[in-house]
Amino acid sequence: MMNWFRRLRAQTTQPSDDVINRIFSINAHSRRSFAAANQDRLTANFLGTDRSINEELVRDLATMRRRARQLAQDNDYSRRFLGMVKANVVGPNGITLQARPRREDGSIDKLDANAIENAWADWGKPANCTMNARLSWRDVQRLAIETVARDGEVLVRIIKPRDRLTIGLHVIEADYLDETLNQKATKNRNEIRCGVEISTYGKPIAYFIRTGHPGDGIVQFNGRQYQKIPARQLIHLYITERPGQMRGTPWQHTAIRRLNMLGGYEEAELVAARVAASKMGFFTSPDADGYSGSDTDSSGNLISDAEPGLFEQLPDGMSFQTFDPQHPVAAFSDFVRATLRGAASGLGVSYHTLSNDLEGVNYSSIRSGVLEEREHWKVLQTWFSEQFCEPVYQAWLNAIIGTRLLDLPAANQQKFSSVVWQPRGWAWVDPLKDVQANAKAVELGVQTRAEIAAGSGRDLDDMLEQLAIEKARMDELGLGLNDELPKGGTDEN
Repeated sequence: MMNWFRRLRAQTTQPSDDVINRIFSINAHSRRSFAAANQDRLTANFLGTDRSINEELVRDLATMRRRARQLAQDNDYSRRFLGMVKANVVGPNGITLQARPRREDGSIDKLDANAIENAWADWGKPANCTMNARLSWRDVQRLAIETVARDGEVLVRIIKPRDRLTIGLHVIEADYLDETLNQKATKNRNEIRCGVEISTYGKPIAYFIRTGHPGDGIVQFNGRQYQKIPARQLIHLYITERPGQMRGTPWQHTAIRRLNMLGGYEEAELVAARVAASKMGFFTSPDADGYSGSDTDSSGNLISDAEPGLFEQLPDGMSFQTFDPQHPVAAFSDFVRATLRGAASGLGVSYHTLSNDLEGVNYSSIRSGVLEEREHWKVLQTWFSEQFCEPVYQAWLNAIIGTRLLDLPAANQQKFSSVVWQPRGWAWVDPLKDVQANAKAVELGVQTRAEIAAGSGRDLDDMLEQLAIEKARMDELGLGLNDELPKGGTDEN
């Protein structure tokens, strides 16, 4: 028996070590290193994309822009977001210019600074700032930032008419720049990407602007479709999120579906609640006869009028079946909150400011949310100042310096190019505690008064000059003014 077992075992084919190693190798390679890259039934429709950002924009930009505009017209939360962008990035007074021309010893030349600021303020009036003589410099800032937030981008053309000493701005919607206009580079011409002619390294050289808005019903004559404008005459304002990106995406693009669905859900709940409040019903009978109703509609259907406090006796054999839907549902408010929290995250704002919902908010939570949100607005303020305000100022300075409007020597233009852009600031969440903290920071030398003033959207030099004027006036009237700034307090009460 034992010999038979040994013979049977010897005849059985055993896998070699090489075969076993190959089996384990196949199994190891069939499992990906990253769970995020695994393909299974849960990720079957989660394919991702490997297309370039410009190819993605050629396909989807126009649709995203149309939907963002629709939300801006009809959705309350979208309108709220755009209002927050204008209020927090530009503010009531706009991002203001503070000239900082310096002498050779490094001190600020106040005479030249005042001359520049006065000329800039005069240019900022509607009659001078824009070619249509309708918008002031503050209006242009608000229009530009709202358009970028809604459409993802905006074009501002800088025009120097022959009959004017200064420049004029012309705001152009992004629809005029054809994202489907693309040509590969050849030996004799540059590449055109999304309507923009670019160099080998992606620097804009010229923009091909449509001669008419694609949404207008204006007939094109002579086959002319595009006007080629040099890049030096245009400011193409958008946020770059991927290398090589030539066009901007609407800031609401991740929240578009969520906000649209929420609007539809709220409308459905509103209609259902209105129906539920009506307490409607139906008259029924075994043979569907015996009820004539109060009147008939245009289709011949029987209808019956009902008034509060009125009871009607039914004919024999007829009963009344109520229609009483229970709306709004109990989970309505929780669902709306959860949806808005997701939308707020995509928009970069806090939930309570987007929704105007302060229920259950305490000082600590609102302060934390407000401070984080303000950092987001500060980033946008810096970006807007660098990408929009600064190029406009430099173009204005090039056009006006040496003229009778700004009688300063052109040889010192570099001196006059030094400016600071002062964005709006914000009120303190708790004024007493914040003032005490600022005073303590100044006392310890970890913060300057200029930084504190800038945080509130004000210039320290202007504040000191105003204080000097007030002190002189009070001394003239025999009133006292405490010259010493308050020390940092430690009172916890």
